[in-house]
Amino acid sequence: QAQLVESGGGSVQAGGSLRLSCSASKFVHCMGWFRQAPGKEREGVASIGPGGSSTDYVESVKGRFTISRDNNKNNLYLQMNSLKPDDTAMYYCAASTSLRCVLGSLWYLGTVYWGQGTQVTVSS
Repeated sequence: QAQLVESGGGSVQAGGSLRLSCSASKFVHCMGWFRQAPGKEREGVASIGPGGSSTDYVESVKGRFTISRDNNKNNLYLQMNSLKPDDTAMYYCAASTSLRCVLGSLWYLGTVYWGQGTQVTVSS
């Protein structure tokens, strides 16, 4: 079992920035961020492989969000710049034992762990 705890959410105006953090109780092969807005399905935002160099992003955040990890601390981060009202959602830290650390169905080939979520609200 791995416990994940997010922090760093909040309210910001469009164009602003936020940095989300996730503290994991142990190292997990793949880590990522997912989000869910009211009335919408949960979507993968970004994922990162064990070494930190392999990343995957949903098209809508490419060039604005950056995922990173610190394996010495078992921490995961999401730097969000140029935020838009459409980015408003509950953001979840996730970890997977899948060997393919990409968004989509491959993420679910392993055991998946979820954090409780942190709210991000972007006003126009």
